[in-house]
Amino acid sequence: MAKETDVKYIETTVACACGNNFKVMSNNEELQLETCNKCHPFYVDGKDGLGVSKAGRVEKFNRKYGLNKEEA
Repeated sequence: MAKETDVKYIETTVACACGNNFKVMSNNEELQLETCNKCHPFYVDGKDGLGVSKAGRVEKFNRKYGLNKEEA
């Protein structure tokens, strides 16, 4: 590999618009984000928020098409 193409990884500070800061390894000295895992609506307290909304959609589908477990 040529010397001029070698990438040097350094510890980088990542700053989010919400104020959250964390460190990662990158070839840039500083990174700025608009959203992170603390402020993105997909995450709920750092956990995947998909389970709650998915359960609601399944219940809505079952009500719409009359597929309730109680009636079957």
